[in-house]
Amino acid sequence: MSTDFRTVGRELSNWGRWGADDELGTLNLITPAHVAAAAALARTGRVFDLGYTLSSSGPQIGLGGRVNPVHLMSMTGQSAYPDGGGFADDFIFMPLQCATQWDGLAHVFYDGFCYNNVPASSITARGADRLAIDRLARGVIGRGVLVDVARLRGVDCLTPDHGIGPDELDAALDRQGVTLEPGSILLVRTGWTRKFTEGSAAAFMGAEPGLTLECCRWLREHDVAALAADNWAVERYPSGDPNAIMPVHYVLIRDLGMTLGEMFDLEALAADCAADGVYEFLLCAPVLKVANGVGTPLNPLAVK
Repeated sequence: MSTDFRTVGRELSNWGRWGADDELGTLNLITPAHVAAAAALARTGRVFDLGYTLSSSGPQIGLGGRVNPVHLMSMTGQSAYPDGGGFADDFIFMPLQCATQWDGLAHVFYDGFCYNNVPASSITARGADRLAIDRLARGVIGRGVLVDVARLRGVDCLTPDHGIGPDELDAALDRQGVTLEPGSILLVRTGWTRKFTEGSAAAFMGAEPGLTLECCRWLREHDVAALAADNWAVERYPSGDPNAIMPVHYVLIRDLGMTLGEMFDLEALAADCAADGVYEFLLCAPVLKVANGVGTPLNPLAVK
């Protein structure tokens, strides 16, 4: 397989697969039948919260201008009315992609174009005219499948130079006894969350393990609808390619039209899956309907 992301992107491109005006990308693979089947996976009613808490002590350290949320109160417990009643109210200032997040299809581009031939120049100070995150408002719910690569390797956390290849994904699925059906939402556990929860934001936001470029073809062949991981970039960083900062992002988002999720907290879910041997579940991970947005925070829920 070529190691040039442009070549890989051309070979795997989904441009035009769902029409010239498509703005959903691989989320088109989640049909009503898929959602109905996924609902049946909620057998016990156990719910797992996969999101980070939005707070000033979040994982951001200023890279790319991203900061942790600033939460302020506009009305407090001292804001009483003459009748004795009162209300508390608040607001928040934050990047849309500072904690658990979906990367929208307008988030990544190269050579002047986003997914499905949308010009990058259409993304202005007002946001994205096309491929905006609110277009995905009904799309991120379905069959979730956890691939626990850290457990496969017998470690709490992969080393930062660990590149996950297709063979490891296959091995983990085989060990878990689960089949990756078309339209599934894949969650990859590296154990990297521990670098933040047991370490520091600086340790978490540095070099990290993750998927390699070779996985892009594997994801295309399996018709994965969306992909999320417990690290901050899904892919290994640095990539190892001096000519590509984030080649997996480039190919998956720009060429395949795949929505990527980052900083999913998979620890409790992974422990439960290991205990009962069930690695599939109903995943509810809706976006915020931010007009012209290129990403979104969220609090994804896995229901078993």
